[in-house]
Formats: sequence, C-alpha cells, structure tokens
Amino acid sequence: MRTTVIPAQITTVEDKIAGSLSLTQVMLLMVPVIFTTIAYAILPQRMHFELYKLILVFVVLAISLILSLRIKGKVVLNWLVVLLRYNLRARYYVFNKNDIYLRAIVLPKKHKLKTKKLEKAILENEAKLKAKIPLLKDSTKIKNFLKNPNYSLSLKPNKKGGLYVAVNKIEQ
Repeated sequence: MRTTVIPAQITTVEDKIAGSLSLTQVMLLMVPVIFTTIAYAILPQRMHFELYKLILVFVVLAISLILSLRIKGKVVLNWLVVLLRYNLRARYYVFNKNDIYLRAIVLPKKHKLKTKKLEKAILENEAKLKAKIPLLKDSTKIKNFLKNPNYSLSLKPNKKGGLYVAVNKIEQ
C-alpha cells in the first residue's frame, strides 16, 4: 500500500508542473522563447538571422536560467525580490502622536449667525489685520535717528526665534 505524507501547512508547498519545476521556473524558462520570437520579428533586418540578435538572445537565456535556479528550496528570483524589498524599505519611521487615525474627532458646534453680523465681523477683522504702509517722511526720520551718534541700537535674538530691539542713549 502506498502512503503519502500531507504537510501540515499546505500553503507553503509549491505545485510542481514539469518534473521538479514549479510554475515560476517554467515561466522564467519561457521568457527566452518569447523574447527570441520578438527579437527575430521586430529588431532591424526583420526576419533575418543576425549576430547581435543571437548574442542578445543568449544573454536573456543566461539571465533567465540563473533566475530559475533553486537555492535552499527557493527560486533565485524570490531571493532577489526579498533582497530588493529589504534594501528599498523605509529606514526611519516617524511616530506622530497627533495623528488622527482611529481617534474620535470632536468638532465644534457651528454658530448660527446672521449673514450681516458675520460679514461685519469679517470686515472688522480685515481692517485690524491690514498693515500700515510707512510713509517716506517716517522712513527718513528713522534713518536720521539710526545715524545719530547719541543713540545706540542693539538687536539680540532670543532662544525661541524672537528678536529683542533696544535703543540706548549714550551719555557722555
């Protein structure tokens, strides 16, 4: 009576198509056949034998043979995929505690204002935010003040990026 061992994890077992070749290996070995047909039909001097076509076909054949070999039960192509994924992965992971993924977001309630009141509030805010353009006479006063030898101007940055401006009168 013939018995076969059924593995516990069936998903890790590869199906064998021809002999000990899996589907991946058969597909890799079919690539040179397809490439040869395309190269013979499309490359210059169509449908004629050329030396460069032969060299190109042998290079593709060698590459596909190497990729279809098995090392430690895995196809070389699979090893290359694992190595590429490892080398192309992200090296640094930044944790952002302010991320809103899977958080309950509390939105403020909307206030029902009349449109006239809202427009008036917007206009008041815009009026406050408009910067005053200095006049030419103001800039000449500032320039004369800075050139005055009786006063010294000192600028000191603080740790948070601010700037302290101090004007001191020089006593003689």
